[in-house]
Amino acid sequence: MADFALLKAEQQLLAAQVVREGLSPDFVPRFIAGGDTGFEENGTVARAAIVILHWPSLEMAEHRVARVPVTLPYVPGYLSFRECPALLAAWQQLTHRPELMFIDGHGVAHPRGLGLASHFGVTVDIPVIGVAKRRLCGDYQALSATPGDCQPLMYQQRQTGWVLRSKARCNPLFISAGHRVSDDMALYWTRQCLRGYRLPEPTRLADAVASQRKGFLRYLNRQ
Repeated sequence: MADFALLKAEQQLLAAQVVREGLSPDFVPRFIAGGDTGFEENGTVARAAIVILHWPSLEMAEHRVARVPVTLPYVPGYLSFRECPALLAAWQQLTHRPELMFIDGHGVAHPRGLGLASHFGVTVDIPVIGVAKRRLCGDYQALSATPGDCQPLMYQQRQTGWVLRSKARCNPLFISAGHRVSDDMALYWTRQCLRGYRLPEPTRLADAVASQRKGFLRYLNRQ
């Protein structure tokens, strides 16, 4: 049985190590990564995919998938403890090391300031941006229907990220700093990586790899 008091203490310790600044305006990466995690076998196995993309083409340079047995039950707010081990297993397989990573999940936009993107970012100590499809906590002003519109995401009277309408007629994204990146640069780089879809390319392609979607299969056929 998991001791959630100990996990909460670990979260607080890791959250205190999160750096919410970084990536200067002249930052130019060679490689950008995307990470996505799902579950198989009735939630007993976590499946993580990481893609490495060339910048600025965002063409795929490498992809890895890792499957790791889950040792914790699902409890809201502690999901990163279920997903991080599989992401780390995929990370350890990589031959390229990115200068920036996007993760499908929250960064500091979390009740204790440690979503999956922050948990992973602190663990491997690289700049990470969290891009989530659903809000975990916080409030924001209504967005217009115009793509590109954004509003601050506020929690307990502090900004924890941004809410971005990335595509018309789609639900917004919840963007937050994971580690070693400022709120503004997290928003900037998310916008830089949009290519006409709701999700930025790094997490969109990581999801495609993990799910064996048609776009990824077309990529394999071109190799």
